[in-house]
Amino acid sequence: MTEKLYEQDSMLKSCLATVLSCAEDKRGYAVVLDRTVFFPEGGGQLSDRGTLGGVKMTYAAQRGSEVVHYCERPLPVEVQVEAVLDWQARLDHMQQHAGEHILSHAVWKLFGANNIGFHMGERLVTIDLDKELTAAELEQAEDYANSQIWEDKPITVSYLPHTELPALVMRKKNEKLTGTLRIVTVADGDICTCCGTHPLRTGIIGLIRINRFDKHKDGIRVEFLCGRWALEDARRKNEYVWQAGRLLSMKPEGVPQGLRKLQEEVTELNERLKAQSAKLYEFLAPQLLAQAAVDEGGIKYVAAAQEDCSAADARLLLNKLLADGRTVAAVVYRSGERINFVLGSGEQTQADCRSLCRKAGELFGGRGGGSQHFAQGGGAYSDDWRQKVLQLQQLLKEQ
Repeated sequence: MTEKLYEQDSMLKSCLATVLSCAEDKRGYAVVLDRTVFFPEGGGQLSDRGTLGGVKMTYAAQRGSEVVHYCERPLPVEVQVEAVLDWQARLDHMQQHAGEHILSHAVWKLFGANNIGFHMGERLVTIDLDKELTAAELEQAEDYANSQIWEDKPITVSYLPHTELPALVMRKKNEKLTGTLRIVTVADGDICTCCGTHPLRTGIIGLIRINRFDKHKDGIRVEFLCGRWALEDARRKNEYVWQAGRLLSMKPEGVPQGLRKLQEEVTELNERLKAQSAKLYEFLAPQLLAQAAVDEGGIKYVAAAQEDCSAADARLLLNKLLADGRTVAAVVYRSGERINFVLGSGEQTQADCRSLCRKAGELFGGRGGGSQHFAQGGGAYSDDWRQKVLQLQQLLKEQ
């Protein structure tokens, strides 16, 4: 059994411990100690990390009554080593986990919403609620949660028999839990069974900031950050807004309006460009058809190479070429370091674009897919791509 010092003192940053075992593992070297300050991943909280005897420890996991520490190098058995936390990582994780308790209590107390799922990743924390809340309601819950932080309330850990749970006012009670339970309590606030590490007072959390929420099953998923992660996220996003303002030549508060105006201008330009492209292809399509190869049955075969062309333009030109129903056509165009192609066959032809697409994929070193009368794909750019378009025209006819 590993003595879990973090359960009694979450602020303990190091300890001396004896190595009980060490075995090579796919994660590195699995080390078991007689005592530890390292919290193993569990209860939604990330694992601690740090060093053991100066050796980097990257992950800790619970294995029965033992805590297994995964190290980059082996450690000698029955030797005493110093276990030292990466304190910044521990503090980050405690801020997120304690903040999750307080925010979950806020939405439960104010709106009767229950937290039914908790996930903590690197710079990403979410809770799933069993009912939908509005943006205004979440803002109210966020304000309430932060007020609990700024009052710097004590957070305590106690151990109680499960028979005493009915007497506690808890936002959720797991009736399946038995024996002695670990209870984390925020003074005059949240009470919850929890195995994780938490700071001694709410003030250490610093800040809770909800970033977004989305519909999730019958409720919503709320994404938020606390403490240092929230500060750095806000700092980064503030810089994004200032950069956008400089590009738009306006103050940060004018960025949304400026982007809307820019979006309208882009939409208008796209419509004008689309209209000009349609006029161009009305002129170009007959020229390409006049130069097309024609078989004995009067079916035309066209492969057009377009340097300055979008995917939408390629489809537009293809449709112009296929308008009479007696044409098999390909439009090949460059997009950065890729060569893309669209293939089409008129209703009065017997050509199968799926087969043609496989051949085009082989020719351009790529692949694609589609149906009998339309397919598309692409491959890597090469300097001779225009010569390959001529080969493709021959393939269309041979097919």
